[in-house]
Amino acid sequence: MQAAFTPDQVQIVGSFSDYLRVSDEADRKEHVFHFCPDCGSQVFYTEPDEPDLVVVSVGAFADSSFLPPTESGYDSRRHPWLAVPATIERHDGQ
Repeated sequence: MQAAFTPDQVQIVGSFSDYLRVSDEADRKEHVFHFCPDCGSQVFYTEPDEPDLVVVSVGAFADSSFLPPTESGYDSRRHPWLAVPATIERHDGQ
């Protein structure tokens, strides 16, 4: 689960490692995933052509009251055992 922010809404502190991945979608967009160099957990990602976007993994927040999701991306790839509420906007990511 991820939450998107503008750069002025987040403060990135500490070290991280980068991994560049090209999307398998038709636009072949580049994504740069930023990982904790100690445990390997993905913390956030950015897109070189969208400088006003920082996407943070919700698990990086130690906050059980974090707002619930509003969208499901790549819904066609979702495991069948994962229930998604009917109120969630679904995208296939194709």
